[in-house]
Amino acid sequence: MKFLIQILATIIISFILELFLPWWTIAVTSFAVAYLVDNKSLISFWAGFLGIAILWVGMALYIDQTTHSILTEKVNRLLPLNAFLLTGLIGGIVGGLSALTGSFLRSA
Repeated sequence: MKFLIQILATIIISFILELFLPWWTIAVTSFAVAYLVDNKSLISFWAGFLGIAILWVGMALYIDQTTHSILTEKVNRLLPLNAFLLTGLIGGIVGGLSALTGSFLRSA
């Protein structure tokens, strides 16, 4: 249950903060949520990873639909990976590692 709470809190707070602040606020949000929600470190990593990955892939899909895939087609031509997979992976790693750091700080 704490796993789902951590994922949802990370998604909601990160979405609100990204409307007004730079992209790297996802790291601060994942860190703070993992610090406040008392989970084991591996569970906190996956909650932060999934929370930010779901948020960024969802936002990328929304932007892709509203711009009629202009940027996505160009990125897919440049890189061998799917643009949405790459977006989710990068955001997920940032969110997961910052959540892991918050979990370690809480346990220390």
